[in-house]
Amino acid sequence: MTTPAPPRPRLTDRETLLRHRARGRVLRGTERPFLHDEARAELQERLLEVNRTFTSPAVVTGHPELWSDLVPGATVVPDDEVLALQPGAHDLVIHALCLHWADDPVGQLIQSRRALRPNGLFLGVCFGGETLTELRSALAAAEAQVRGGLSPRVLPLGDLRDLGALLQRAGLALPVADQSRLTVHYAEFSRLVSDLRAMGETNALAARDPKPVPRRMLKDAVERYAAHHPGPNGTLRATFDLVYLTGWSPSPDQPKSLRPGSATVRLADALGTVERDPAATDDEGGAA
Repeated sequence: MTTPAPPRPRLTDRETLLRHRARGRVLRGTERPFLHDEARAELQERLLEVNRTFTSPAVVTGHPELWSDLVPGATVVPDDEVLALQPGAHDLVIHALCLHWADDPVGQLIQSRRALRPNGLFLGVCFGGETLTELRSALAAAEAQVRGGLSPRVLPLGDLRDLGALLQRAGLALPVADQSRLTVHYAEFSRLVSDLRAMGETNALAARDPKPVPRRMLKDAVERYAAHHPGPNGTLRATFDLVYLTGWSPSPDQPKSLRPGSATVRLADALGTVERDPAATDDEGGAA
C-alpha cells in the first residue's frame, strides 16, 4: 500500500493576503505605490529594448488596478495557485510583483512558460533577498528579548541566485536574473508601516502569530531600528530589492551554445593577431 505524500507546507495565508491587498487599495486611494511605479518603469524600459511587437500579452498580478494598463490589450489574471492562462495563447507573460507570495514559485513560472507560444517572452519582478532586512533584524531582536523566542513576522525572500535558478527549473530558455536595490529613508517608523499596508505587503504568513504585536515589543523594535539602521538627518533606512527575471519559451530557432571544441574560427583570426609558437625564441635568447 502506497503511503500518500504529506501535504505541502503553506507559506501564505491566502485569505489574509487578499484581505491585506483589499485594505491597501482603500488606504492608497488613487495613488500608485512608489515601488510599483519603479518596477513598472523598469519593465516598460526592458520591453522597449526588445525589438518586437507583442500582440497577445498577459499580466499575472495581485494588483490589477496597478498593472492592467502596463501593456495595451493584455489579459490580466490573478496570481492564484492555478493561473487562468490558456496554454500557448500568449507571446508575452509578465508576472508583476507577486511571485514572492507564491507557495510554489516554480509552478507559477512553469504555468507562465506553458502559456507562451514558442519564442514567447517571460518577464517577472518580485521582492528579493535583502528587502526589509532592517525591519526583520529589529523585530527578531526585540521578540527574542521580550518573549525569549521568534515567530514569523517578515516574509522570507529568495536571493538573486536562487530566483535565477527557478527560471531554469521552469524550462525557460536564455534565463537572466538581475536586481535593483533601493534604499529609502523614512522620517519615522510609522511611515514605513503605512507604506507596507498601502502595498498590501504586511504579514500574511500561514505560520504567523495571529495575536497583535505587544506594545513593549514594538517599542523595543522601533528603538533598535533607530539605533542600528539610521539614515541621514535622523531618518530610518529601509532596503528594498527588486529582482527582475527574464526568459524565453523554447523554440528551435533560438541561439544555442556550441559544444566544446566545435568552433570553426581560430581565436587569433577573430582578433586579427599573429599566432606565435610559445616555445620559439628570438635572437637574444628571450621568449619570442
